[in-house]
Formats: sequence, C-alpha cells, structure tokens
Amino acid sequence: MSGAGGVGGVGGAERLFIDGEWVAPEGGHYDVINPATEEVVGRAPEASRAQVTAAVAAARDAFEGWSRTAPAERSAILDRAAEVMRREFVRYAELARAESGATTGTARGMQVGVAVARFKRYARGALEPVETPVVPQVNEAGPMGRAGIFGALAVRRPVGVVTCITSYNNPWANPAGKVAPALAMGNTVVVKPAPQDPLSVYRMAEALAEAGVPPGVVNVVTGARPEVGEAAVAADGVDMVSFTGSTAVGRQIAEECGRGMKRQLMELGGKGAALVFDDADLASAVSGIGTTFSFYSGQICTAPTRVLAQRGIYDRLVAGLARYAGKLTVGDPADPGTIVGPVISAAHRDRIEAYVELALKEGARLVTGGERPARERGFYVAPTLFADCTQAMRVVREEIFGPVVVVVPFDDEEEGIALANDSDYGLLDYIWSGDVARAFRVAGRLRAGGVGINTVGRNMEAPFGGFKRSGVGRDVGSYALHAYSELQSIVWPG
Repeated sequence: MSGAGGVGGVGGAERLFIDGEWVAPEGGHYDVINPATEEVVGRAPEASRAQVTAAVAAARDAFEGWSRTAPAERSAILDRAAEVMRREFVRYAELARAESGATTGTARGMQVGVAVARFKRYARGALEPVETPVVPQVNEAGPMGRAGIFGALAVRRPVGVVTCITSYNNPWANPAGKVAPALAMGNTVVVKPAPQDPLSVYRMAEALAEAGVPPGVVNVVTGARPEVGEAAVAADGVDMVSFTGSTAVGRQIAEECGRGMKRQLMELGGKGAALVFDDADLASAVSGIGTTFSFYSGQICTAPTRVLAQRGIYDRLVAGLARYAGKLTVGDPADPGTIVGPVISAAHRDRIEAYVELALKEGARLVTGGERPARERGFYVAPTLFADCTQAMRVVREEIFGPVVVVVPFDDEEEGIALANDSDYGLLDYIWSGDVARAFRVAGRLRAGGVGINTVGRNMEAPFGGFKRSGVGRDVGSYALHAYSELQSIVWPG
C-alpha cells in the first residue's frame, strides 16, 4: 500500500493525523534527515498550537465512546493493527532505519518487530480482568449508626486523554509501548513523536486507521519547535502525560503536570552501573557490557555504561572490552555487516565528542576509540572506552547517551554497592558474579528500578521504570495497563 490519507512516498508524512483525518499543517514542514547519509528522508508536518488543541479536543470527544467500547472490540482493533504492521513490515523497517540510523537487524527485530509484539500483547491485555475483590470488612459502627459487613471491589478505569511523548532512539517500540496499553485500557491518545524521527509514528497511525480505530481515539501531531510538545502537555483536556526522554525535559513536564494535577508516567535518564566481581564469567560480562557500543549506538537509557570492576579482574575486563570494541564494524546501517551505525544527529555527535574531550581533561585513560570515524557522511562516533575513572568525573556521573563506556575499580562488595548507588539515576543496574546468592543479595541493596544478573536481557512482563531521577511509575506487561488506569472502589453492604 502506498500510504493512507495523504501519508505517501518512501518517507514523507506530509499531514497531521487529527480526529481520523489527515490534516495539512499550519506551521509548514521540516526536513527529517537520515543520520547515516545526511540526506532528506522526508518532510514532517509542523503543527500549530491551535492544531494541537484540536487534537486534544478530538481525543476528549472520542473518550466517552472508546472507553465504553467492549474490551473484545478494542482487542480486535489492536490485533488488526498488529497484522497491518506485520504485512508492511519491510516498508516500515526501511523507514525506521532511514530516519533513526538503526541497523537493518535492529530496525526489523527491535523496532517494528517489537511494536508488532506489543500491539499483540495489549490486544490480549484489553481482555484482562479489571476488577479485584477486596476482603469484606466488618464495621462496628458507621455513618448509618450500626454495625455492618461491607463488600468492595477495586476496579481499574481508564484515565482519559493521554499525551504520549516518545523518544528518538526507537520510533516504533517506544510509541507502541505507550499507545497500545493506553488504548487497551480505554484511553484516547495524542502522540507527539520526537522531532528527529517522527515519520514512523504516522505509519503506526496509518495501521491503526486501517484497523478501524474510531476518529479521535488516536491523534498524531509533530513539530521541531518546542511549542508543539508544550501545548500537548499543557492543554486542559489532557488527563495524563506519558514521556520518554531526558531528565531535564521530564522535570519541565512534571512541573506542568503538577499545576494541572495530571497523572505522569516518566521514563527518564539512566547511567546503568555494571558491577563485575572477581568471580564473574568475563566473557559474559564483556558481551553484555559491549552492547553499549553497538545497540542503538549507545543511545539507550538502559545501557550498562558505568562499569564497576573489582580489582582482581579489572585489567582483564578492560582488555576484553577493548578487544570487543575493536571488532565492531562501524558503517552504513543498510550494510548487513554493520554493527555500529550513526547517532541521531550532528548536534548529538558533537555532544558525545564533547564528553570524550571532557573525560581526557578529567584524567581518564582512553583505551580505545575517541576519534570520529573516517566517513564522508553521517553522524558517526567510534565505540569508546575509558579506564582508570573516578566517581567524581562528570563522564562517570552524567548520561552521555552514546557508545561510550567508563570503568571504575572497586575493592570489595560494600564499596561496589556504594559506588553503584552514588548516582542521580536508578533505572537499570547489572551484576556479574559466579556467586548467585551474592548477586541476589547485592541486587536487593541497589537503588535501581531493575537489576540484571549475568545478563542485559529483560523479561517483558516484568515492571519497568526507575528510581530517583530515572523516572516515575512503572510500565511493561500488565503493569502498563495499571499505569494507564485509575483505581475506583465500589462498596456495598453485605
């Protein structure tokens, strides 16, 4: 298919999606750039504040009908949308690769493939029970003046209109992880994609429209100007904001939500600690930590970027990571042999390079990388490893969001735990140890929303979210359904 409602071409998304219609933008268009080639992928629409307000109003108007739609019907629409995505899998993945710079394998498996899986998962989730019985209570006295037995139910209800602001590192899986559970619970949504790679989200809207989602239930507004996102958060008709992005922007959104008493789900920054003990399987540790160099070119908040290595294996671990990084092919993400593609933009490349320079000034030892790869075009950063780092260094404490790993030594378990917890962030930490009992003991003392033991893999039914400045709330699996719902209690006399 060539694209519905005016969203045609290889990469173009010439119109906004508001109230079931493809609408010409009042703010014109801006170019979306391929990070690998610096060529224009397509032109994204720039919404006006009035059009964002119209999208929120459409979602508000659609909420009553959608929230009362039978769960089986909501489930069927989500399932059909997943099948459209599966049918258009190659086309969608090519677009994702072009606008995000992800490798072909990542665009297919971890972007569009995960989006399909999430829509399938929440097609089932729409059918999950929303009522939980509460143990009956005997009240000796009450407003009615006599004792009684009271039964109760806790019932999950949809929140209302949800603004979904998505990240640039995964233009399919991230919005799918917001939109699908929100719709499954009966909410309506206004999606504001990251400005760097918004075109894929219009494809998602295209799939939902074909699947039969009613007008106004899903709306997509884009813009390179911050006013678009600000309007999508501040609008009076919004009941909840689901945001993935930096802690700095998350704070601004939280302040606005606080003024309007709006619900929040925030997945923010991370500086994941990887504690590697003397008895660890070093091959496993190197392989897991090495994903920071390759997976999304390090542009992922869950990456184990801050390695805490016990002194007995410190030198061997650093050497192993250096060998691993040296074997990674940096190049065009369309090339099947490429392992490390570009970062999202020239501005972000410059930011990462500034951190590399800072690390050298702070006294870190550059083990490998640090230079700009010799390519004529594209926003590339070489996999970079720093050793002999200290806890005081900014490159150890701040999120770089690129293919840069820093290594800090520690002596014993207590010091390792203290170093891991000495962070503003607390999203995902990791432990490598041959002593499983110790690994679980240490995990219980880490101030992080998740802990991986001898792996960087995740169970996609387990709750996901952060402690401290890494976020507010939990999603994934059934926890996402809880996040996009409010609890109502119903009480009656027995």
